[in-house]
Amino acid sequence: MTWEVRTPFIARYFPNPPGGGVNKAELIDHVAAATGTGKKVAEEAVEAVLTGIVDTVKKGDDVSVFGFGKFSPKANAARTGRNPQTGASIKIAASKSVKFAPAQAFKTALNTKSAKKASPAKKTAPAKKSAPAKKAAPAKKTTAKKRG
Repeated sequence: MTWEVRTPFIARYFPNPPGGGVNKAELIDHVAAATGTGKKVAEEAVEAVLTGIVDTVKKGDDVSVFGFGKFSPKANAARTGRNPQTGASIKIAASKSVKFAPAQAFKTALNTKSAKKASPAKKTAPAKKSAPAKKAAPAKKTTAKKRG
């Protein structure tokens, strides 16, 4: 059981609860605002995309969205686990899951530093020229001894 307390302070400074992210209703609102369509049309579009992804992965096929990522079905084999409270062995049934691999464009978008976040470059004094490094002495030549 989890307890959630939503005070005006929390609601103002932390609009989404931790781990909540964006829910489906917020995604629909975003699509409606971005496309200039009504909420009903945006809801149908989001529902169609999500249903298409789920149905295709359920069949066992991959779904690749260029610039976003790839959804792939994954099969988890049956295995034996442990009950953490009692330590008893339990059988965990085989199951299916989905794996998401983000596209390179998505990774790049996540990891680029925006101009607002980047701190201004500090000017530093030019580096002093150091004395040239000494060259290593050539290896000594050795002759092999004859075995007799």
